[in-house]
This record gives sequence, structure tokens and C-alpha cells, in this order.
Amino acid sequence: MGVEKERSDTSIIMDEFNRSKEPILSKNKKGFAAVPDRDPSGINAHLKVGFEDLIAEPVSAHSFDRVWVGSHATFELVKFFFYRLLSALLAVPAAFLLGLLFGGLSCVRVWLVMPTVQSFMMLLPSLQIVWRSLMDTFTTPLFHSVGKSLSSVRVQTAED
Repeated sequence: MGVEKERSDTSIIMDEFNRSKEPILSKNKKGFAAVPDRDPSGINAHLKVGFEDLIAEPVSAHSFDRVWVGSHATFELVKFFFYRLLSALLAVPAAFLLGLLFGGLSCVRVWLVMPTVQSFMMLLPSLQIVWRSLMDTFTTPLFHSVGKSLSSVRVQTAED
């Protein structure tokens, strides 16, 4: 009925506020440059929540078209501006803290963990030789003698 016209009106409203990407309700692809994909690995694919994912009117209960379109536009605009506001306030401090965290982890791995692992890898062949001679000297003769002693033991089971 008038939903298509209302959606186009909503896309015009959204055009005024959001020039960096295509409006969500717009179906036409004219006059917008392609936005680079900032999540190429799809890490935050679960955050792609739309108005229809949260609010859905069944066929038996419809509000007025203008109310539906207005609430849709309001939802999208508030979500858009609130995200921009929070990212403007939190992005730089979060990036700073994450940079410190991952820089520290990288430094610990490069300067502490990997040299320790490489040292152990260099020592292992020597330790393997010492371990093998200890086993050959003490453990192997013990188990050979226990095996020879117990080889003459016979076990029989009887049924009652």
C-alpha cells in the first residue's frame, strides 16, 4: 500500500544523516561509493542486528505505516549515532590499552618465552643422552631381572 513510499521517505531521511554508507532501507544503488570492509574476517558477524530482527509485527497486528517506518528510522538513527558517540569516546583509549597489552605480550614472547624454549630445545639432546644412560644403567636391568623371575610363575584359574 504505502509502505514502499514510506520506506523511500525513510531512506531520504537516512541519506541526510549518513553520507558514509548506503542507507539501510534504500533499495537503489546510485550515488554511493563502496565502503571498505572493516571486518574482512567476519569477527563481528553476530552484531549485524537489524530492526526486523528485534521488532516484528505479525500479519494480524499491524500498526500504521507511518508509525512502523518512523520507528524503523528512529531505531536505525539512534543505533547509528549511539555507536558513533561511543566509538568516538572509547575507541582511542581502548586501542591504547589493547596496544599496551599486545605489545607487552609480544615483547614477553620474543624476549622471554622463545629464548627459553630454544634453550630447552638445545639442552634436550644432551639430557636425552643422560636420561637414556640412566635408564640403561638402572631401570632396564631391574625390569629384565623382575621379568625373568616372574616368567616361571604360572597362573591357573579353577571353576567351582
